[in-house]
Amino acid sequence: MNRQVRTADLDALPVREAVPALVSALEAHGAAVLCAPPGTGKTTLVPLVLAGLVGGGRRRRVVVAEPRRIAVRAAARRMAWLLGEDVGESVGFTVRGERTVGPRTAVEVMTTGVLLQRLQRDQELTGVDVVVLDECHERHLDADTAAAFLLDVRATLRPELRLIAASATTDAAGWARLLGDAPVVEARGVSYPVETVWAPPARPVRPPHGMRVDPAQLTHVASVVRRALAERLGDVLCFLPGVGELARVAGQLDGVDAEVLQLHGRAPASVQEAALTPAPHRRVILATAVAESSLTVPGVRVVVDSGLAREPRVDHARGLGALATVRASRAAGRQRAGRAAREAPGTVYRCWSQVEDGRLAAYPSPEIRLADLAAFALQAACWGDPDAAGLALLDAPPGGAMAAAREVLRAVGAVDDAGRPTPRGLRMARLGLHPRLARALLDGAAALGARRAAQLVALLGEEPPRGYGDDLAAAWRAAGHGGDSYAGRWRTETRRLERAVGEAVGLSPTPAPTESGAAHRSPGSLPDEVAAGLIAALAFPERVAKAKGGGAFLMASGTGAELGEGSPLRTAPWLAVAVADRGPHSASARVRLAAVLDEDTARAAAAHLLTSGEEVRWEGGDVVARAVERLGAVELVTRPLRGPDSGLVRDALLDGLRTEGLGLLRWSPDARALRARLGFLHRTLGGAWPDVTDDAALLERADDWLEPELSRARRRADLARIDAGPALNRLLPWATGEAARLDELAPERIEVPSGSRIRVDYTGEQPVLAVKLQELFGLAQTPRVAGVPVLVHLLSPAGRPAAVTADLASFWQGGYRAVRAELRGRYPKHPWPEDPATALPTRHTNARLGR
Repeated sequence: MNRQVRTADLDALPVREAVPALVSALEAHGAAVLCAPPGTGKTTLVPLVLAGLVGGGRRRRVVVAEPRRIAVRAAARRMAWLLGEDVGESVGFTVRGERTVGPRTAVEVMTTGVLLQRLQRDQELTGVDVVVLDECHERHLDADTAAAFLLDVRATLRPELRLIAASATTDAAGWARLLGDAPVVEARGVSYPVETVWAPPARPVRPPHGMRVDPAQLTHVASVVRRALAERLGDVLCFLPGVGELARVAGQLDGVDAEVLQLHGRAPASVQEAALTPAPHRRVILATAVAESSLTVPGVRVVVDSGLAREPRVDHARGLGALATVRASRAAGRQRAGRAAREAPGTVYRCWSQVEDGRLAAYPSPEIRLADLAAFALQAACWGDPDAAGLALLDAPPGGAMAAAREVLRAVGAVDDAGRPTPRGLRMARLGLHPRLARALLDGAAALGARRAAQLVALLGEEPPRGYGDDLAAAWRAAGHGGDSYAGRWRTETRRLERAVGEAVGLSPTPAPTESGAAHRSPGSLPDEVAAGLIAALAFPERVAKAKGGGAFLMASGTGAELGEGSPLRTAPWLAVAVADRGPHSASARVRLAAVLDEDTARAAAAHLLTSGEEVRWEGGDVVARAVERLGAVELVTRPLRGPDSGLVRDALLDGLRTEGLGLLRWSPDARALRARLGFLHRTLGGAWPDVTDDAALLERADDWLEPELSRARRRADLARIDAGPALNRLLPWATGEAARLDELAPERIEVPSGSRIRVDYTGEQPVLAVKLQELFGLAQTPRVAGVPVLVHLLSPAGRPAAVTADLASFWQGGYRAVRAELRGRYPKHPWPEDPATALPTRHTNARLGR
């Protein structure tokens, strides 16, 4: 075939100067790191040279792995155009559900997810000579995993396989080390200056939460786009975090003198083609991160950067990996700004302040640190390394996230107790789905048939638009009749899944749970509502939910869930919740997508959460004993339990004491006084004297002082019969003999000069002796307990406070005169001598003293 190779365009690509060094590095080391700025041609020229399609080199088979489907198609189209061919001839591509290659294809572009699937089927990558991992600086989990698998293949099976890690940034040292100290080859792009305009909003906006972005922030971004159109020439490229934000900003740009395009991974091919093709008129391209480095948009002279990005997180609302809106890193900001200066000097408008810029993260976080690792753990298990300990990864997976992932895999039957993949797990890994959805597809196909199961799983794999409503069965029908872009993608994914499950079940059919009556029906006979509930429950068993009334439900996970007003699902007795979110201060989750369920299906789908046994606990102020069958946190069946285990009763009583306090015991005045005395000695002397003032500390030692009475108790009333005084006596330091000194060190009463024995109050920080002033006449020194002077509360003859002192000698010499002057007229029948130090102490009046 005659080709019209676009030689001039190939020669104009800046990366050409680095190609000889790259080829030499591969020949010498077998691996290399290529650092080249966006737009230099690293994604297009390098694979063509390595495949021998240009430059006259030896013919090789080259695989190029891209993180996004849109980048796969764009790269394949660009390379085919440079060769003067159609896609599918010398250059082809493969994405999930679509493959365009031919017998002469030498360069195949694919997503990293497809590459992983291919490696699992054929570890040697038979027929492939070179693999290029593009955009590896983005640190997507699939790319990191693919690199680890490829390094394993090079080390054990195919040392001749060539490997290139291509990055748009110069942060290449880590990749070079990972590839065995591989050479780093740098290509320089054509560099034009970029002017930075700081354009923060006039008023503070709320920070992003989950997928939500403050509407005020989007309004501000739209205003900055309008400003950029007025102040600068050329096309405007505006970076926003997601598809929803693109649509909302586009809606606020009505009337601008430019064509507004929305560029994202799910955009129709015609829109993608329009955005990536030069136009004679002015354009505003609203784009997600796909335009940072994966794609080159021609004609751009201005970038408006919202400063927001999406990073993977474990989405507890769906039980799957998801994206969260975050502040973009400084590295991402540099990438975005550089898009304004690809063809000429440009300008970047940053929708934040220069001060804020200094506080941003330097680089985006690696996905392996943040994401749900269930799919990664299954890949590692199928590769033969369940713990991923032997994989060459830039960052090791977090231990907690891996443990949670293995728990999910065990629950869906994908791995055994040792973490090895089961035959079922191997089938699940081939489906290209999260293991939860793979379980729903395999098990659901036996009950519903492959097509209906595939349709429902495709709905769960990409959440339907909000306009479809919160009823999964209704959304299913809407997608089936829909003509929007979502419905088109849903049909494509349905066809892929139907083929995949047919191949997987053809190997060895996996029956749906036998506990469910639904599973025994012939495929296709279940009503839509029942079918939707079954699939959602199989995918998210911990979110089967039982009605509490008023549109509120309790999920098996223990989280509450609420339906919106007007939802057709509010009267359902059970739900299978597919999508829910919970605000930062909300106790319950708001259901966004769910299906009606029955208890039998809930039991079958979440069989691993079923438990039954005796429950004895403190509830409602007393011991409650019952036999309970639960589905996670949801109670299914309860009945009163007679003669519960005494150990469980004791534990419940201790919980009651922790919850309501030791006041449940009987505290006589003597018991309270003893507790205070012991507390004083613990604070003052420490050592063998126990801490009895803290309830928690006392309950930790329940065996030492509450037995045997606690073990004999059965209910709250029995606790009230336990006398705390004798119980506390058991904690005294009897073994050391110190217990015998209790009355000496902390006497319950002190005898004063009048002969009265006055009780000491130990409840405060300092012991208090409250006594009538006349009873202390003649006492020169303040009484002490355990070496600590008591705080003397001097009382009037009527028992009212007159003075407080910890130094009696000073009081007699000074303060007494003022007290005497104030009170002797009020209490003339009582003695008020001028010299109290030599007067006789008394409890009586002057008249009684004279007898």
